[in-house]
Amino acid sequence: MKKDIGLLLIIGLFFGLTGCVAVVAGAGAGTGVYTYIKGELVRSYPAPFQETMVAAADSLHELKIQIDEKKGPDSGKAVIRARRNDNTPVTVKVKFVSIDHTEVSVRSGVVGLWDKQVSELIHATIAKKLL
Repeated sequence: MKKDIGLLLIIGLFFGLTGCVAVVAGAGAGTGVYTYIKGELVRSYPAPFQETMVAAADSLHELKIQIDEKKGPDSGKAVIRARRNDNTPVTVKVKFVSIDHTEVSVRSGVVGLWDKQVSELIHATIAKKLL
């Protein structure tokens, strides 16, 4: 436990010193480490690309976020554009990393008005489906 906390502190300091912010957040079935960069909350999942795409779309439906458009997969990337009930835009990007590993970035809101809590909720819902 102490080793995990020490490692997280070192990672947090590293990202803090390089201009990125590392955030530790609880995520349903387990604890996940998110990176929050320029309004996008990014997390890696130990799951195949297609399974992650399905989990992302299902999570948006579960949270009553209307999907407007799905693009991809194209070159190992896919994008889901959606809107919350108040018309706030949501973008979910899924990126192929390896056969059993994907990276998901979630952005809720517009430049300058990003809603980090909603992005965390979407990630937590995806994590429940994948972990």
